[in-house]
Formats: sequence, C-alpha cells, structure tokens
Amino acid sequence: MRTDQILTRLERVFARLDREPERPAHLQTPQMSRHRVVLLGSTLAFYLAIVVAVLTTSWLVRLDWQIMFFRPYEQWPQLHAFLDYLVVLGQRGPTAVMVAAWLGWRSWRQHTLRPLITLGVALLLLNVTVGSVKLGLGRLGPHYATEIGSAELFAGGDIFPSGHTANAVVTWGILAYLASTVVTRRVLSVVSAVVSLSVGATTVYLGTHWVSDVLLGWSAGLLILLALPWFEPLIARTEAYVFDVREMLRRRAETGRMPAPVVSALTPLLSAGGKWQLTPLPQAGEEPAAVPSTGGAAGGHAPAHRPAGHPANRPHLIRSERTPVTPVGSRRPAHAERAGARGTAARPVAGG
Repeated sequence: MRTDQILTRLERVFARLDREPERPAHLQTPQMSRHRVVLLGSTLAFYLAIVVAVLTTSWLVRLDWQIMFFRPYEQWPQLHAFLDYLVVLGQRGPTAVMVAAWLGWRSWRQHTLRPLITLGVALLLLNVTVGSVKLGLGRLGPHYATEIGSAELFAGGDIFPSGHTANAVVTWGILAYLASTVVTRRVLSVVSAVVSLSVGATTVYLGTHWVSDVLLGWSAGLLILLALPWFEPLIARTEAYVFDVREMLRRRAETGRMPAPVVSALTPLLSAGGKWQLTPLPQAGEEPAAVPSTGGAAGGHAPAHRPAGHPANRPHLIRSERTPVTPVGSRRPAHAERAGARGTAARPVAGG
C-alpha cells in the first residue's frame, strides 16, 4: 500500500516534468521600465554616497570601528558554528555551481540558453565592476586594520565592497529575474533578499568586513540586477549565434557520415589502352555494348593487359554487379563451342 503511494507520487512528478517539452511561449524578458530606471538611479546614488562617505572618513567610518570593537562573534559565540556555514551561500564558487546546475536543467527542459547566458553575463559584470573597485580602493579589513579611526584605504586590501554580499545578491537574485510567473518572481525576490541580507550581516558578525563594505556590496549587486534588461539584446544574439554554430556542426557531422554512392548500374571494362571504362549495363531486350579488342588483329590470341592491382578512383563492385563478358582475344572458346565439343565427344546417340 505504501509502495503504491510512492510510485504514484513519482509518476505525478514525471508527468509534471513532461508538460513542458519546449520553450514556453509566455516567457517575457524584463524591460527597462520607468520604475526600474528610478530604482537604478536611486541605487546608484546610494552607491556613490557610500563611497564618498568612506573616502571622507565620515560618521560611517566611525560606525565601522564601533562595531569592530563590539566584536559580535564574542557577544554571541553560540551562533558562530551555524554562521560559518551560512556565509557559504555568498561564496562565488559554490553558489555559482548550484545556481548554474538549476538553470542548466531549465535550459535543457525549455530548449533555450537564455538562463545560462544571463547568469554568465551577470557574473561577468559582477567580476568587472566589484573587482575593479576592490583593487582601486585597496581597503583593509577589520582584522588587518592598522590605524584606529582610519578608513584603511589604498593599503593593498580587497574587501570594499563586500564580494560575498554582492555575489549573494546577484546569484540568488538571478533566479527571481528569470522567473516565468509574477508570483514566482515575488517569492524568489523575497528569498534572495533574505539570503543576501543574512550573508552580509554574517560577514560583519565574523569580523571579515566593515558595515560600509556590506552596504556597498548590496548596492553593487542590486545595480547589476537592475541593469540586466539593457543586456537582453546581447543575450538574444549570443543564444542565436550558439544555436547557429550547433546546427552548422550537426550538418557537417551528418555530411561526413554519408556513405559514398555505389555505382550499381555501371560495369567496368578494359579499353584498348588498358584503362578502365564504365559502361552502362544493358537493359532488358538490349544488346550488350561492344567490347574493345586488346589483341590487335581479329582472332589474335594476345592476352589482354591486366592491371596489377585495383585501379585508383574506381568504386569497388560486388561480384553480382559484374557482367560475365568474355573479352575478344581470350584463349578460352565461346560457350557454344564448348557445349558443342562436349556434346559430340562422349555420349552416344540414344537408340543407336
């Protein structure tokens, strides 16, 4: 009874998977609407404000130092083990593999490369924008700070903005961006927001980032998600190009596997010069084609010149396709002569 229920559930799952054998027609790519443009401009202004606040060593830098001296990992040590695992949701390697596996399955089911290409474009933008700011500002983290109250900029560090936070926003937010329904998009937006906020707060708890690092990481990741509709034409062209290349390679492979045409209606004969000729087989009611002589005068017994091996550039013919034609000048007598000779030699006439 219990096994039957399990099998029934599995059948329902596979039946649900088989409902979408091709790319759904209702999928719509997000557009750069006025609402999105306003959000993009507001996030960009917030991003620049954080950078200016750190460069000028304002109140935000003082807040960074106060939380660093507070040492949250010492205030709540019981959370340390759990948050060590939670912060992995912001690491680029594991999260990219998990999300790419899911989007790859979606691409295979829906016969489209847009999910994977969109993820690749988003991660490329993340590496370029966040990486350049990290290396350009060179800020040191709380564990490597050298001067109390300083912004620790241009000191060879690479923690501003927070890569964990920005990666969590982009990697998990791309699932909401690629959602096919409004309800799914809202649910995944809430999930990605909770995950990215948790990862950012965890880095502050562990003491690996300043508060300003996390704020700038959230802004950097959100800017990439908001700007993705501008790259939709590039994503579409890339997908079309990949499919065109795949089709070209498939046709080339099919052409290379095609067998050579077999010449079944042609018969090889030797010409006077010892070269092979292809003569059509006689049809029903037609006389066979004349065979050129190779022995000079009529009735000569000079043997025909035969090539040593199989001539090049000539198709192999099976024995059933060859015509039993005896060339002129052969030493063997004709079939009628052999039959007559055998008939007069041995057997007596019946009744004699």
